[in-house]
Amino acid sequence: MRDPYEVLGVRKGASKEEIKKAYLELVKKYHPDKFKDNPLRELAEEKLKEINEAYNILMNDQYSNYEYSTYEQTSLYQQVRDLIMQGNIAQAENLLNQNPRNDAEWFYLMGIIYQKRGWINQAYRYFVEAYNRDPGNYEYRRAKEQFEMASRNYEWSAYNRGYRRHDDCDICTICQIIACWECCCDNDIGC
Repeated sequence: MRDPYEVLGVRKGASKEEIKKAYLELVKKYHPDKFKDNPLRELAEEKLKEINEAYNILMNDQYSNYEYSTYEQTSLYQQVRDLIMQGNIAQAENLLNQNPRNDAEWFYLMGIIYQKRGWINQAYRYFVEAYNRDPGNYEYRRAKEQFEMASRNYEWSAYNRGYRRHDDCDICTICQIIACWECCCDNDIGC
């Protein structure tokens, strides 16, 4: 989960009144009833779930314990994301391997590393594991679904081509799918 203060849009150390006010405004904004018969309903429900969790953490004075336990992980994961954005894939992988975790973010970041290297099957396995550990996370779900969609598109095109000819190049097709996927994501690891 992201920083609860960030989720609610309040400054760190905000008073309970400020937290409650921000919470009520966000609940009104993202309440699923406002999104009836709207394709954004599911996203609004996910956002509201995140808002409720952040509110409960901050209002129950659990954040000081939460902050202490997640600070080290958040810092590590931010370093890894920065390295990936800079193109330092090997260094990002080394950092993750030196600090093995069994949480969804670790698996997601490892999936990005493998995807950047072109190791599609392994990347997909990591994305699925990240999603399974935190199915409510939009980032993990989207990465998993994009791989599934690319796979379905590839299977469909292979099926419709009929019999294979010697001049068919499967690796070329895979590279095209990856290139298209990265173009859609603007090479942003936050797909």
